[in-house]
Amino acid sequence: MTQTLRRIAIVGGARIPFCRSNTLYEDLSNLEMMTAALNGLVDKYKLAGVHIDEVQGGAVITHSRDWNLAREAVLGTRLAPSTPGITMMQACGTSLQAAMNLGAKIATGQIDSAIACGSDTTSDAPIVFSKKFAQRLTKMAQQKSMIDRFKMFSDFKPGELAPQPPTTSEPRTGLSMGQHCELTAQQFHIPRVEQDQLAFESHRKAAEAYARGFHDDLIVPCAGVFRDNNLRADMTLDKLGTLRTAFEKSEKGTLTAANSTPLTDGAAAVLLASEEWAASLGLPVLAYLTFSQTAANDYVAGEPLLLAPTIAVSRMLDRAGLRLQDFDYYEIHEAFAAQVLSTLKAFEDPDYCKRVLGKDAPLGAIDRSKLNVNGSSLAYGHPFAATGARILGMLAKQLSATGGRGLISVCTAGGMGVAAILESAKGARMEMPMAAE
Repeated sequence: MTQTLRRIAIVGGARIPFCRSNTLYEDLSNLEMMTAALNGLVDKYKLAGVHIDEVQGGAVITHSRDWNLAREAVLGTRLAPSTPGITMMQACGTSLQAAMNLGAKIATGQIDSAIACGSDTTSDAPIVFSKKFAQRLTKMAQQKSMIDRFKMFSDFKPGELAPQPPTTSEPRTGLSMGQHCELTAQQFHIPRVEQDQLAFESHRKAAEAYARGFHDDLIVPCAGVFRDNNLRADMTLDKLGTLRTAFEKSEKGTLTAANSTPLTDGAAAVLLASEEWAASLGLPVLAYLTFSQTAANDYVAGEPLLLAPTIAVSRMLDRAGLRLQDFDYYEIHEAFAAQVLSTLKAFEDPDYCKRVLGKDAPLGAIDRSKLNVNGSSLAYGHPFAATGARILGMLAKQLSATGGRGLISVCTAGGMGVAAILESAKGARMEMPMAAE
């Protein structure tokens, strides 16, 4: 292990197009999608037969057969089979947390190369039966005679067969993420018109990013799909205004299907390395992962479920010796438009910053022209575990073109947040691109 910390290089990312659930990827599994994203990275950086010290990632919605998804995906790629795969999960922060874990190992010299990845599908969601029926099947398998096996069903009731699909509801509160976000929008007085505006801007920026070829080397085709199918280049504010609310049906409701991310299938991966390893293979360094932080709040006691990233960002800024305004780009994951807007408002709120963040003064406002300059999850979609790797790949590429520094903030289920800072390999900051204006 090295005595001095090494810089954590981000070589680049690759992902498959993201698709709304139960559409173009309805027949694909997490394993197939993750394998496709990893192979896209292999092809992009000529890694066929190359040993990677560690691949880490996972999925949120999984089958029991996916007990080591990352390793099985590696074995399906053209990477050297000596490459270990480790499966982990932190809800929507999974692949960003994987990059943080791997980055720490690179920095301390434990490893030289790594891939962080994530995949998710709700098209292939595991459907289970009641606990009583599952126990009945287990007991039946333990019986030696056919008669004894049939006895296990003597008091069987058809209701035991009712399927129990996965849910996005929080087990501690019974509320869905959307319902929690509605409460936060009400607490911070986030009007619907502002949420719709943010959704419109996300789609517009994403469409512009496609038009200028930004995604050409980031997205690899999968199952005949070449482009995210949630993106709407023709979206208008008038059309957004006609949609009904999705989670709160009363006049208090502000969240709609358009200013909330849809259930999405997809996978993404990002290659990290020491500078020496990247140079040995002639690979570029787009950016450096310099700081990261994870945090959680007591959402069960009433704190806003999706605002834990504010805690992570605040602590990370303290460690980095930076102000919230010291960034050229802000990538705030758009789980809901209301979440992004509430986060920004919380940063500006003296009471919230004092009470929750322990600050004597608010963190302050940011330059909104620097926010999600190439669009974010409202446009691209949100395959839970894949979003962090998507953001890392996009931000690293943006920084490689313009220089500067970027901040990432990702909210997750369970009242947690993950944050990170990326610095351009160029070092010097340059003029903001047209897309950010």
